[in-house]
Amino acid sequence: MTTTSSEAMLRVLHATLNMELDAELELGIELRHRAHAEPCLSGEEGPASALLARYLPGEPEPVAGTGFSLRVGPAQGVSIGIRTELDALPIVEETGAEFAASNGAMHACGHDVHQAAFVTFLRAASRVDLPVGILGIAQPREETYPSGAKDVVDSDLFERHDVARMLGVHVHPGLPAGKVSTGAGGINASADEFLVRIDGRGGHGAYPHTAVDPVPVAARTTLALYEILRSTIDPVNTATLTIGQLVAGSAANVIPDTAEIRGTVRAMTPADREALHEGIGRVSTHQAASAGATAQVLVTRGEPVLFNDPALVADLDPWIIRSGIGIVEPLRSCGADDFSFFTERLPGVMAFLGVECQVAGQQPPLHSSTFLPVDETVDQVARLFAAMYVGAVAGLA
Repeated sequence: MTTTSSEAMLRVLHATLNMELDAELELGIELRHRAHAEPCLSGEEGPASALLARYLPGEPEPVAGTGFSLRVGPAQGVSIGIRTELDALPIVEETGAEFAASNGAMHACGHDVHQAAFVTFLRAASRVDLPVGILGIAQPREETYPSGAKDVVDSDLFERHDVARMLGVHVHPGLPAGKVSTGAGGINASADEFLVRIDGRGGHGAYPHTAVDPVPVAARTTLALYEILRSTIDPVNTATLTIGQLVAGSAANVIPDTAEIRGTVRAMTPADREALHEGIGRVSTHQAASAGATAQVLVTRGEPVLFNDPALVADLDPWIIRSGIGIVEPLRSCGADDFSFFTERLPGVMAFLGVECQVAGQQPPLHSSTFLPVDETVDQVARLFAAMYVGAVAGLA
C-alpha cells in the first residue's frame, strides 16, 4: 500500500467515525445526565458500570473489581486502548442543575462527561469497519487507592488483547474551552507519601537532660526535608515536597517517646523521584542520629510520572488539528492521575480538553462543588477520541 492510499484510507476512517458520532450525540447527553445524577464513590462503582453496560454495543468483561472492558472492531490482533474513570468524589453538589446528584457524591472531576463520551465513541466505532481493534477500559478507583489502573495493568488484560497504545482524555477548566493540550514527556508528576518516625526516649518536662526529645528532632528534620529540593533537584526540573502533618506527645509536661512526620513528594521524572526518596531517608536518619535518636522512614509509592510518548503525540496531533480542534501549549502540573500506570507500561497519551462550565459567571476548578461542563463537551471528547484513535492507527502502519 502506498503512503498516499494509506492516508486516503485514514481520512475515510476519520470521516466515517465522525459521521457515526453524529447519530450518538443525543444519547450521549442523556447518558451524561444519568451518570451525573447517580455518582458512585471509589470502590463502589458497580451501579455506574451497570448503567454504562446498558448502553454498550456488546457484552463487557469485568476487570479490576467494579470496572469492565469491551473490545470493538477486529477481535484478534493488536488493539488500541481508551480509558474512562468510573468513580465520583465525596462532595455535596451545588450546581443547581436539574440532573444534579443528591446522594452526597458528585462528578466534580468530569468523569460523567468522560463516561458518556467513552460509550458514545464505542457505539459509533462498533458500526465502522475498523483496521485495528479498540479496547475500552472503564476503570474504577481513579480518585483513591488502591489504584484501579494499577489493577488493570497487573491483570492479563493487556496481553490478551495485545494493547499497543493507550489513549485518555480529561476535561480541564484551566484551558481555553474547546482547545486541547497533549504535550510530549512528563505532564503529571509522580505522587508518593512518606512517614518519618523519630524514636527518642520520653521523660519529664522538668528533666529534659534525662530524655532524648524527639520533638525538636522532628522540627529540624522537617526543615531539612524541604532543603532536599534545593540540594537534590536540578533547578530547571519540577518537584515539590509538602509536609502536612506533625504528631507528637499527649501532655504539656511530658516528653514523648516518638514524633511522626507525614508528607507527600512529587516529581516530573523517574530519576528525580528516586533521588527524593533516597534524600528523605538520608536526611531523616542523619538528623535523628545527631541527637541520639533514630528514624524509621516509610515511603508509600503512588502514581508514577504520567509520560506522554513523544512519537505518539506526533502521530495524534495532526489528526486532532484536522478535526478542527486547536492545540495549545502543554498543560503540565504536579497533579497526579493513575493513567500514568498505563503510560509506564506502554506508549500512551493523556490529552486535556478545555471546557466551559454551566454555572453562570463562574469557571470553577476541578473538584469544586459547582464544576459542571456544558453538555456539548460529551461530543467534543468523543470526537477527540476518534481523532486520537486514527492518529494511533497511523502510527502503527
